[in-house]
Amino acid sequence: MKNPITLAVLALVFATAYAGAAQAQTYPSKAIRMVIPFPPGGSNDVVGRMIAFQLSERLGKQVVVDNQGGAGGIIGTEAVARAPADGHTLLLISVAHAFGASMYKLPYDPINAFAPVALLGTGPVVLAVTTKLPVDSLKDLLALAREKPGQLNYASAGVGSFQHLASSLFKLQSGLDIVHIPFKGGGPAMMDVIAGNTQIAIGSLIQTLPHIRSGRLKPLGVGSAKRVAALPDLPTISEAGVPGYEATNWWGIVAPAGTPRPVIERLHKELSVILASAETKKRFE
Repeated sequence: MKNPITLAVLALVFATAYAGAAQAQTYPSKAIRMVIPFPPGGSNDVVGRMIAFQLSERLGKQVVVDNQGGAGGIIGTEAVARAPADGHTLLLISVAHAFGASMYKLPYDPINAFAPVALLGTGPVVLAVTTKLPVDSLKDLLALAREKPGQLNYASAGVGSFQHLASSLFKLQSGLDIVHIPFKGGGPAMMDVIAGNTQIAIGSLIQTLPHIRSGRLKPLGVGSAKRVAALPDLPTISEAGVPGYEATNWWGIVAPAGTPRPVIERLHKELSVILASAETKKRFE
């Protein structure tokens, strides 16, 4: 005769599995909230909205973008960590999610509080300047900054953000004395450079490209190992004057820990279709 405790445990396992499978069949039962832990206009926002629109079409339910900026992404991320684990709340993360624990005392576990759904893509940074700055190349910028130490500023999405670290790496490797101006998100930071109040921005290509094509920013170099298809004439930062410089962002989707596996698999399947499309691939090039 089998142990009653063993039977009870098996019954619980099968009941949980059945409930998860049943939930996946009816999922999604309502609109999905995709939290972007930064204000509108930054690279996370650009990627999140692109994915949310296509995921809405694939699932037949609206995927609502919810920008919850603040504290370097901690506020929005914590909100998702505490959300019901039913697949109706998702979080758009980037490389900043990976190094947050080394910089802040987080109110959540960045690994165990979430269930991975999909890696969306990667993309290099672009070093761009306001059109008001009298430089046309990275060598021009390096020369100007060395002539005026401490007088040029660079904008970032906030202290400890990916933009901040990518810019700090550039500052270190170039040996320039430039001043950090933190903003509450990549969108406000980029707009301040466009306005000419801050001179330099090192932001993700996917965020910066529309402003470059519209003529509102001057690109001086891309932070990848090789030139990119979207801007084939733009040299890498390494070849343009700062040897060895490279900085790449990535984005992904996670759900609260405990989200049923069948729901995660459904989301992963639909996102895989989206990411395989020519339109999406082109955006990440």
